[in-house]
Amino acid sequence: MPNTSSAKKALRVSRRKQKVNKVKQYKIKNSLKELRRAISNGAKDYKEVLSKVYSALDKAVKNNYIPKKRADRKKSRIMKMVAKAEDKK
Repeated sequence: MPNTSSAKKALRVSRRKQKVNKVKQYKIKNSLKELRRAISNGAKDYKEVLSKVYSALDKAVKNNYIPKKRADRKKSRIMKMVAKAEDKK
């Protein structure tokens, strides 16, 4: 446990940020799973889910949760996955 008052405050701040980051992580992972499920089921309305994924990634970058290049790489891989699924149809 922290001893000084500043260390106690730092711990409180750290825990608050941890909760916020968990929510962001959950949104990204959940939306990616939802997109994969929609593509594998051959759903026509995957574009709505795709916009959810992009939104979650962009918000994570905006709040410095993940680096911009990582989000761009994920978006690129998502688009490759979507293109591959469209070619199969």
